[in-house]
Amino acid sequence: MTRVQKIGNLAGVLIPPLGLVAAIVLLWNRAVDGIDLALLGGSYLVVGLGVTVGYHRLLTHRSFQTHKPLEYAFAILGSMALQGSVLDWVSDHRKHHAHTDEEGDPHSPHVGHGTGLRGLVHAHVGWLFETHGQADYRRYAPDLYEDPRMKRISKLFPLWALLSLALPALLGGLLHGSLTGALQGLVWGGLVRVFFLHHVTWSINSVCHFFGRRRFELDDHSTNVGWLTLPSLGEAWHHNHHAFPRSAAHGLRPWEIDPSALVIRGLRRLGLAWNVVLIPRERQVARESG
Repeated sequence: MTRVQKIGNLAGVLIPPLGLVAAIVLLWNRAVDGIDLALLGGSYLVVGLGVTVGYHRLLTHRSFQTHKPLEYAFAILGSMALQGSVLDWVSDHRKHHAHTDEEGDPHSPHVGHGTGLRGLVHAHVGWLFETHGQADYRRYAPDLYEDPRMKRISKLFPLWALLSLALPALLGGLLHGSLTGALQGLVWGGLVRVFFLHHVTWSINSVCHFFGRRRFELDDHSTNVGWLTLPSLGEAWHHNHHAFPRSAAHGLRPWEIDPSALVIRGLRRLGLAWNVVLIPRERQVARESG
């Protein structure tokens, strides 16, 4: 990992918590208003779906197909989550599936750092300073690497990161009608949103390979964690996902709420998604553990 990458990852870990501290200062002796909460919730949902639907289910696992302009748009939205460029994210995640919870997994809590607290911390955040962005693009993401537009989107990651913070600041300034409002937009729609979304996503790497329930006969340690379902937009049905990586729906049972799958279903009804991969009940039963 280069010095620049290490500094970038360190900034990604340290700056959002500072945003949370700033939010507390801004809230001191007063309540946050509806505009701030709307910017936080709206930006979280939009860029969060950029990761779950775009980076993960579309670009990593090809769980469905869509038009190229929409595919590129999802790649940009995923980039705005500040979790790495599209080539880095997809390559790392495909490598995770190729070596789940064994040597070579970029962020397993069970390999290289013990199986206790140290392993959990490594899977949650420590891997960002060791293995993040190290997967070979040509090996793990050749389809994206050979796409000139996708490569350009990946190279422009710093621009998408800047826009991810600048846009909520601009909206905050316009909606509040003041420079203070722009600062509030930056804090709530930018830094606080990044802080929460980062830790929810990292929890899939750590918590969902450490605690939770299992349904299928798998060799890894993946788990389903129901309380993480809504903040993760359905990604916390992670054990289901490892059982059927190409499934567009991670919530496989009727009561397993999966907001990202609902978005994909909506895209299909609009004619914007096709060849959506879904797992029949009989295939699920065949993989269930006794």
